[in-house]
Amino acid sequence: MNDAHSFAEPQSARVTHLKLDLQVDFSERLLTGTASFDLQLAAGCTQVVFDTRKLQLQRITDVSGNSLDYVLAPEDPVLGAKLTVQLPAGLQHVVIHYTTSPEAEALQWLTAEQTASGEAPFLFTQGHAIQTRSWIPIQDSPGIRFTYEARITVPAPLIAVMSAEHLGPQTTAGASTFAFRMLEPIPAYLVALAVGVLASREIGPRTAVFAEPVTLERAAFEFAEMERMVEAAEALVGPYRWGRFDLVVMPPSFPYGGMENPRLTFVSPSLLAGDRSLTTVVAHELAHAWAGNLVTNATWNDFWINEGTTVYLELRLHELLWGRERAELLQSWGYRELAAEVARMGADSPDTRLAYDMRGRDPAEGVTVIPYLKGAAFFWTIEKAVGRAALDAWLVGWFGRQAFCSVTTEQLLADLRAHLFARIPDQAAALELESWVHDPGLPESGRPPPSALLQLVESAAADALANKSLAELDTAGWSPQAWRHFLGVLLAGRPAPALLSTLEAKFALSKSHNAEVLLPWLRLQVQAGNQAAIPELRSFLSEQGRTRFLRPLYADLLSSSWGAALAQQIYAERRARYHSLVRLSLDKLLNPAAQSPL
Repeated sequence: MNDAHSFAEPQSARVTHLKLDLQVDFSERLLTGTASFDLQLAAGCTQVVFDTRKLQLQRITDVSGNSLDYVLAPEDPVLGAKLTVQLPAGLQHVVIHYTTSPEAEALQWLTAEQTASGEAPFLFTQGHAIQTRSWIPIQDSPGIRFTYEARITVPAPLIAVMSAEHLGPQTTAGASTFAFRMLEPIPAYLVALAVGVLASREIGPRTAVFAEPVTLERAAFEFAEMERMVEAAEALVGPYRWGRFDLVVMPPSFPYGGMENPRLTFVSPSLLAGDRSLTTVVAHELAHAWAGNLVTNATWNDFWINEGTTVYLELRLHELLWGRERAELLQSWGYRELAAEVARMGADSPDTRLAYDMRGRDPAEGVTVIPYLKGAAFFWTIEKAVGRAALDAWLVGWFGRQAFCSVTTEQLLADLRAHLFARIPDQAAALELESWVHDPGLPESGRPPPSALLQLVESAAADALANKSLAELDTAGWSPQAWRHFLGVLLAGRPAPALLSTLEAKFALSKSHNAEVLLPWLRLQVQAGNQAAIPELRSFLSEQGRTRFLRPLYADLLSSSWGAALAQQIYAERRARYHSLVRLSLDKLLNPAAQSPL
C-alpha cells in the first residue's frame, strides 16, 4: 500500500539493498559520498522514486558511471523533496552521489563540549519517523524494508558504529574507514550511525556496551544484566533474531531516553544511576527487537502497532525480571496517565484513536501516550478475555508469521481473528476490536485491576501530607517508579517545608543518583522556596540533557519568587552543552521573545 508520508512508489520500483560509502566532515557538518541501490522493478517500469530532504545532489549514475536523468521536485514542508530517477530498460542499480546539509534534521552534530569527556565531537543520527531522508536519499517508508552495507570514513581517532554487523576498520593516516552489513531487511528509520571517541565492553556472548571511555566502567556495571534480559524476552516471545543486542551510552546531551536501532540501541546516560535501578528502560528498547523492528508498522498511521505491543511486552518483561508487584504499579499508573491524556484531548478527539490519520501532518505529532498506553491496554484487555497462555501463544506465532515484515492495523486484526479468536469468535465480538482501534476515547474494558503497591504509595503520600508520622514508613521495596509517584503526589499537594526536611533526614533524597527520583524532589525544593538546594539544582541542570528532566525544573524556577534569575544564569552557562532540539524548547521557555539560534 502507498504511504502518505513517502513519495516512493514501491509497487513499481522498490529498494531491496542499500550500499553506503560516506565521509564524515565535522568541520563542515556534512556527510559526502554515495548511496547505491538494488531495485526490484515491476514489468515496464521506467523510473524509481526516492524521498529526500535538503540533500545536495551531485550526480546520479548507473554502476558504470553513466549519467541518469532525474528530476528533484520543490521541497514540501513535511515530506521533503521527491526525487524521480529515469531508468533505461532493464536497469536495476542506481548510484546517487550527494552531500547532506548542515541543517539535516537526522544528523545531530555535538561539539566536544557537549560530550562527557569534552575532548572530541560526536555525531549520531535519529531517523524516526521520516528524517532518514535528510541524510540518505531513500524510500523512507516503514513499509519498505531492505538490507544494507556501509563504509563510513571518519577522522582518527574517532570510531563509527552502526545498526548493523561490524566488519572492522581500515586505518590510514588521519582517518579510519569502518565497514558494516545488515543481512536482515529493515525500514529506513532504523538505519543508524554514531561517531565519536568510543570504547566497548563485552557483557555476554551477544551483548556489549559502547560508551565514551570516561563513562565505560559505569555503563558496564549498570547494564551487566543485559544477557539475562534478552533470555527473558526470548522465553516470552521467541528467538532473538538480530544476532547481537548492544547498547551505546550516548553523551550527556543526548535528548532521548533511548532509540531501538537493531543490534545497537542508543540510550541516555541518565540511566546510569549507579544501582541498576533504571535499566528497566532497556526492557522497552529490547521489546522493540520484536515489536517494531521484527514486525513493523506499515505506515505511521499504524504507529500503535509498534509502541502498543512494545509497552505490553515491556510490562511482561518487568514482571519476569523484577516481579508482578512492580509491573502492576506501572500498568495502573500508565492507565491513569492515559485516561488523563484522553480527558485533556477530549474523548471525541480523532487523535485518541489507535489507528489515526496523519495525512498532511508530521508523524512526530502522533507521538503521544495514546499509541503507547492505549495500545498496551488493547493487549492487556485481550489477555483478560482469553487468558495469558492463549495470548502468549498468539504473540509467538505472530512474530514468527510476520518476521521481517511491515503490517497494517487491518492485517493485525485479521491475524487475531484467524489465529487467536478462530474458535471463540464471540469473544472477539464482545471485545469490540474494531471499536478499540478505530473509535476515539478509552473503552472501560481497558481499566486494569488496582495495584496494591500504587495504593500503598498513595496512602503513604496522603499520610505525609496530613502530617502523620513517617517513622513506620517502610520503603525498602520501592522502585524508582514508586518513589517518583510518591513525590509526584506530594508535588500536587504542596507539602510544608517541615515535611521535606523530615523526608530528607530519613531518606537523603537530595543525594540520590537516580534522575527519576531527583527530578520531583528538586521540584519540591523549588516549590518550597528552599534556596539551600541551589547546589543540587545547579548540578542536576548541568549534568542532564533530556528535555523531560530539564524543562519542568527550569519552568518551576522561572515561576518561583527567587529562582528566575538563577534559571537564566544556569541556562546561560550550560546552554552550549545542551542538544539543539533541547535548546529549541528551552529557548522558547526562558526567552520566548527571541528567535532560537540552534
